Amino acid sequence: MALSLLSPCPSTLCFLSSTEFTGQFRRLLTSRSRTGPALPVLTRASSEKEDDKPAFNPFGFVTNNPSSRSAIQMPESPAEDGNVGQMLYRIEDKGKEYGSYVKSGKLRWFVRETGSPESRHGTVIFLHGAPTQSYSYRVVMSQMSDAGFHCFAPDWIGFGFSDKPQPGYGFDYTEKEFHEEFEKLLEVLGVTSPFFLVVQGFLVGSYGLTWTLKNPSKISKLAILNTPLTVSSPIPGLFQQLRIPFFGEFTCQNAVTAERFIEAGSAYVLKLEKADVYRLPYLASSGPGFALLEAARKANFNDIAIRISSGFASGRFIPQSKQQSSVLVLGPSCAVLIHWDKPILVAWGISDKYLPQSVAEEFQKGNSRSVELKLIEGAGHMPQEDWPEKVVDALRMFFRV
Repeated sequence: MALSLLSPCPSTLCFLSSTEFTGQFRRLLTSRSRTGPALPVLTRASSEKEDDKPAFNPFGFVTNNPSSRSAIQMPESPAEDGNVGQMLYRIEDKGKEYGSYVKSGKLRWFVRETGSPESRHGTVIFLHGAPTQSYSYRVVMSQMSDAGFHCFAPDWIGFGFSDKPQPGYGFDYTEKEFHEEFEKLLEVLGVTSPFFLVVQGFLVGSYGLTWTLKNPSKISKLAILNTPLTVSSPIPGLFQQLRIPFFGEFTCQNAVTAERFIEAGSAYVLKLEKADVYRLPYLASSGPGFALLEAARKANFNDIAIRISSGFASGRFIPQSKQQSSVLVLGPSCAVLIHWDKPILVAWGISDKYLPQSVAEEFQKGNSRSVELKLIEGAGHMPQEDWPEKVVDALRMFFRV
């Protein structure tokens, strides 16, 4: 009881031995009679010890990778670099190389363009996957235009710098809607003749392939960078987490989702200036996170994988309900014979930590006459980001006319 009267924090005395306690207690009584309360003398040592401990960081769960370790942690002075608002001010104009906004229907796309319609080797469309953006193609596009190609790389609706409408208000992030809006965009861009298509990545990247299966006449040649191509293709943990009720809502608002996803699938760490661009849309608003969430929950990953592996195969029978392109309809059973005969290049980063090399090899076996496999050493899940020069070399050889 005596301790509780003398100190509001008696736990500060529990570290003393009985002899030390007696001495401290006597000094306390003496000092109180001369100078008043001596509480600071007893608690200073404990306070200094606690000051040495690292401060609690509420954002620690999203800053445990090298490129974003200091991205969201608050400094001692809020005005210093590292504050979220200050970071947005610093990076808000980054990452829009070769890009402009294009209105298509009610939606606004951010589209990167290099070269010109008069480019002698034709038009190339680059489609990114989730949860990234067309920024990943910036170096490849620049070098391809130097080689005589006219290049476009849009940010899918809901991603990058394109519009991110709230689900239920004009866009619901279904595969069908992504296809329809992409069709409209091609019309606005004036891409009418058969063009070269490059596709990479999960989810919306896969939608680029399912769109291709529905529109084979619009494609001249198809190049595929690391993309799920078979039923055996693993689904990364991010997309599984997004499909979990409540936990998905929390996960999608992680401001460093994109950069962490890229680094987890690669052998490299993003430089800070690159990480800033992938982080920017998720820092600027909650829209990109909820768009990713909605798209992931609307996608049937297994069905998409079945349609892709079957659709690009040679001479396989599948139900007509899954028909994408056919040369023959067989009887009342509504089975169709699929035979894809357009040239396909699979340029595969062999250090991909999401999709093993066996996925690409299995896909090639399904149509060895049409599919050419090019392995890219030193590149991971996004070869266009990890080693763009090797990707350009592969594309130039494949698209040569």
